[in-house]
Amino acid sequence: MVPSLFLLSEVPNYAWGKVGLDSEVAQLVVGGDPLAVIEAGKPYAELWMGAHPKGDAQIKDNRIAQTTLGQWIAHFPACLGSKVKDTFHGQLPFLFKVLSVNTALSIQAHPNRDLAARLHAQFPEHYPDNNHKPEMAIALTRFQGLCGFRPVDEILGFLKAVPEFHALVGNEAAEELRCSVGDPVRTSQALKKCFTRMMNCEKKVFVDQLNMLVKRVTEEGAVGKDTSSSNGDLLLCLHSQYPGDIGCFSIYFLNHLVLDPGQAMFLGANEPHAYLYGDCIECMACSDNTVRAGLTPKYIDVNTLCDMLSYSPAPAASKLFPCVQDASDPCVSLYDPPVPDFTVMRIQVPASVKQYTLAPVDSASILLVIEGDATAASAAAHSDVTLRRGTVLFVSANESVSLLITSQTGLTMFRACCLL
Repeated sequence: MVPSLFLLSEVPNYAWGKVGLDSEVAQLVVGGDPLAVIEAGKPYAELWMGAHPKGDAQIKDNRIAQTTLGQWIAHFPACLGSKVKDTFHGQLPFLFKVLSVNTALSIQAHPNRDLAARLHAQFPEHYPDNNHKPEMAIALTRFQGLCGFRPVDEILGFLKAVPEFHALVGNEAAEELRCSVGDPVRTSQALKKCFTRMMNCEKKVFVDQLNMLVKRVTEEGAVGKDTSSSNGDLLLCLHSQYPGDIGCFSIYFLNHLVLDPGQAMFLGANEPHAYLYGDCIECMACSDNTVRAGLTPKYIDVNTLCDMLSYSPAPAASKLFPCVQDASDPCVSLYDPPVPDFTVMRIQVPASVKQYTLAPVDSASILLVIEGDATAASAAAHSDVTLRRGTVLFVSANESVSLLITSQTGLTMFRACCLL
């Protein structure tokens, strides 16, 4: 019998991560492994839980010879579940993460499968696979991001209030956008023209305009003037991180979302977005295909990004992805996006409950403990497993897990799986 429970994780680090124990990632790492050493001046950006080739999680189980999750799945593909194994050719279709963001990540979007295949065929050095990369971010702490194009009236308001922004878009494109109001097809075309004009400005032009804008907003703020009409606070924050970067102007096109813990945003194909600050759970299809065009030192592909985006203006509130109560378990909230690759469950067991059963699903799943303590047992496991904050557990398909909860505050977990 294949053991259904074992511990795993991988911690790649990037400069944009929160530093030391300010990072949720670092807190979870040391919670899951009390012997882990967290360096005070080191960024801890991501915790990876999955079998991605660039971060195949190491199995941390003394009963199993040193191996990775990907190697384990290759030897025991039945652990994926029959539908998942057949649909995704014996591969775990998702990567589960925790992100702790201190410095903004790039203005980016992810291609659909057709575009991913074309980009991979043409530029394999930049687009290393042919898969799509839908993503979902679920806030663990207050989390900020950019997502989707703002309503047209908001963009027109910034074009009027921020002359430096207007200078990059140009009179002709700005007028086309103004005249397109009420006609969704014309609006989409005009919005694409405006965004593309800005993103393709000569560097000297946009750097000069950005410097003038930063100077003006700084001076206005210094004398107590309200700079919200220029989105001043966010502008200065991004400029301090990426001085002279065209991505600083993207805040006038894209919705600024602030998620409270438990709120989510789903990033489907061609949706422009950027993570700005905070800690979140992230789940995505297994791919490295990201098209970037600002706020990054990485490879930039402006033409592809401008051509591929979904130019569908909508209010920020519409970008919040709702979770729904599981009809069969009041402790479970489902984040079920419109893609087959992954579903995320938030499991909140109240303090009054001391025994809880993690229901079986026809998919391998990865479980992350956010708060609380418990002992986990499964019919297929060799022995019980102790769960605490930061524990990461792999559960084979169709296995139920019995939990004996020992903490006085209940238990909070996130579970990623593939519900076909």
